[in-house]
Amino acid sequence: MQNEAKTERFRQIVENKFQIYNSLFMSLPYDKMTNIGMLLPFLYEESRIGYEKGLSPEEIVEEFFGKHTDLVSEEQKTELLFKIIQYIERQVVLFDSIEDAAFPQLHSVNEAGTLSHLHDRAVQEHQLEETREKMQDFAVKVVFTAHPTQFYPNSVQRILHDLRSAIMKDSVTEIDMLLQQLGKTPFLNREKPTPLDEAMSIIFYLRYVYYDSIGELYSSIKNTFGNQHFVPPQDIFQLGFWPGGDRDGNPFVTAEITKQVAQELYTSILKSYYAHLKNLRRRLSFRGVSEVLETLSHELYEAIFRDQNISAVQILKRLKEAEKILKEQHNGLFKNLLEDFQDRVKIFGTHFATLDIRQDSRIHQQVIDEIIVKKAGFTSENISTKEKLKWLLETDVVLDPNDFEGITKDTLENIFNIKKIQQRNGERGLSRYIISNSDEVKDVLNVFGMFRLCGYREEDINIDIVPLFETMEGLDAGEKVMKELYELPIYRKHLERRGNSQTIMLGFSDGTKDGGYLKANWEIYETKEQLTKISNENNIKVIFFDGRGGPPARGGGKTHDFYASQGKTIANNKIELTIQGQTITSVFGNKDQAKYNFEQLLTAGIENDVFKNSKKDLTEKERKLIQELAEISFKKYSDLKAHPMFVPYLQEMSTLEYYGRTNIGSRPSKRGGTNELKFEDLRAIPFVGSWSQLKQNVPGFFGFGFALNELKNQGRFDEVHALYKGSDFFKTLVLNSMMSMNKSYFPLTYYMKNNAKFGGFWNILFDEYQLSKSMMLELTGFKMLMEEDPLSRKSVKIREKIVLPLLSIQQYALMKIQKKEGNIEAYEKLVMRSLFGNINASRNSA
Repeated sequence: MQNEAKTERFRQIVENKFQIYNSLFMSLPYDKMTNIGMLLPFLYEESRIGYEKGLSPEEIVEEFFGKHTDLVSEEQKTELLFKIIQYIERQVVLFDSIEDAAFPQLHSVNEAGTLSHLHDRAVQEHQLEETREKMQDFAVKVVFTAHPTQFYPNSVQRILHDLRSAIMKDSVTEIDMLLQQLGKTPFLNREKPTPLDEAMSIIFYLRYVYYDSIGELYSSIKNTFGNQHFVPPQDIFQLGFWPGGDRDGNPFVTAEITKQVAQELYTSILKSYYAHLKNLRRRLSFRGVSEVLETLSHELYEAIFRDQNISAVQILKRLKEAEKILKEQHNGLFKNLLEDFQDRVKIFGTHFATLDIRQDSRIHQQVIDEIIVKKAGFTSENISTKEKLKWLLETDVVLDPNDFEGITKDTLENIFNIKKIQQRNGERGLSRYIISNSDEVKDVLNVFGMFRLCGYREEDINIDIVPLFETMEGLDAGEKVMKELYELPIYRKHLERRGNSQTIMLGFSDGTKDGGYLKANWEIYETKEQLTKISNENNIKVIFFDGRGGPPARGGGKTHDFYASQGKTIANNKIELTIQGQTITSVFGNKDQAKYNFEQLLTAGIENDVFKNSKKDLTEKERKLIQELAEISFKKYSDLKAHPMFVPYLQEMSTLEYYGRTNIGSRPSKRGGTNELKFEDLRAIPFVGSWSQLKQNVPGFFGFGFALNELKNQGRFDEVHALYKGSDFFKTLVLNSMMSMNKSYFPLTYYMKNNAKFGGFWNILFDEYQLSKSMMLELTGFKMLMEEDPLSRKSVKIREKIVLPLLSIQQYALMKIQKKEGNIEAYEKLVMRSLFGNINASRNSA
């Protein structure tokens, strides 16, 4: 009944509103877009009916031109298609805004996963003290990354922000004006954004969403769980930041850029404090207090605009002075407002979000090799890895970056700058160095050694060194690498100085690309168990940092369910994950959503330890079964990867080649500088995104259905059914995979099954989709995919309807390119332009 009520509510406040405002939008007079509003429904109908009949996108689009327009020339036709794309892009923004505005009305403050629900449950089950105890030593950290999965330029994001507010007020006049602005605002970046541009785009959210949402959320925790004996720690919610620090595969992130981004973060939080203080002074206008706050306001101004330094300690000292006068002379009036400001300073310091450095281990090795040849007198041929490490960890040489060039110079400059950044932004401003593609002990020690080479005394290396295990090999090596590191005296001493705490990052995206959906998820689960065990044995508090993304194929999906399903064999000291692109706007894009999703993460982590649930812990029998399914699916996926048509199919039939040409991110879409495309060089985002654009979502299900069917053929499906019923972890994997399949639409590419080169390969994909869908429906007892989540299903359905004409245009253009027909340049531009709307419309994959 509750689901039915929610669905009806969604129909009223999302679907109906979209129909109303969309009709308003379709009648607006845009430059060069006259009549598009009338033509678009025809293209949708031609697409819907055409795909049901098995027509190709080319036949559908040509039929649309023939029946509904009198256009003859290729130039006129492509011009119309460009206008339709522009139109649909704006429809997507409109739907985003309406759905976001409806969020508070669709989610109750008492539903599962909220703080209120956690408190009620803790009281009922007499676990309130245990809940407070867990809060004392637990945190949630969301790390914003610059990965390009969001195509809205900043100007459009700001319209989206304003449009959402106007829709919440139902202000038709304001909505009308904003829709007109939207119609005339370009959706394209003229040039690729720089890493600094990407950083500024996310800093917008820090200032206008997270400063308030996290501040208010902390206040809620304090009011709900706090008492005279317990004040929740102010770092229970934390923000991390990769733009400007993540140089893995991005030659545009330099030491100078990192310094600039750190400065912007510092200035931005001070601006937020300055604005907050302005409001506070309107209430605290009392003698003595107002003078102290005025002095603070002046000090903040000097730090923002006159390059004067101010620390969080100095700000808090002023606020303490004000608090003392307020209590002693003014009966503590409005004391709660002053406390709220103090809490925010403790939460955000002078860093706002913690900047991370990330680089690939192979780049570090290049740098070390160059240094050793130049400074140690060795040649690269006559020195072993062991000898390199010995020199690195024992030498007294202190390097000057100016003695080097290129990447070596920049790497060293960056390490030198960390000290300066920590002095201004505080130690929380930059406190860790992440190493991509870690699979050996040397990968971690190389970084430790580079700090020594830059003149840091070992006791002054105030940085956590974080290995990132992401490939199948890396995950397999994780336990051995960490065991060796924990037993190494020089590294063990470093960990003692860091509070005997070790952060380890695990990458879902590359794991899935490498091993397939089921194998990657199970491999990461097992790796976490092994790393938990080895860390506990060495008295190290391990923190797992998950490189998770939007769609299930990148570790996304239902994040709360994922974390709530991890049993006691996995360390649960902190929930830490990456978010990027459309996940930022769709899951954490406004105050209501951000608060809700931060709450969901926090309660998932706390419930996991405080409330017992046998479905979280896997029995030996359940483990063996998941292992067996994972191996069968891995074999199936590996065979697909090894198929000679795998990379050519993506290269020739998908949008993969076009990701790198769009001006959406500063980072190249593949590693390596060669023109030849190799599977291992493919970045996870364009890889997963290209399957998504084809509406095939292969990385989110391939091999899963095959594995389920294998056990069914052995007469063991009852075992799998018992596993689904008994294990929250396995159930979450199944439901997230179904989400991937629900967003697949194979009729779009039916035409490929007869392709001389790729027909056989397409049929392999389609057969596995059909099999996976039928097996999962049988396993869950559902009549349709995502049956248990009607709101997401409805949202997906509307979005898929909006973008169906866009998909037809994209495939039509790809078919023209494949046949080398007509103006290839124009068709390539059509493919690139249609990428934007498709990705933005897929935001609810998160």
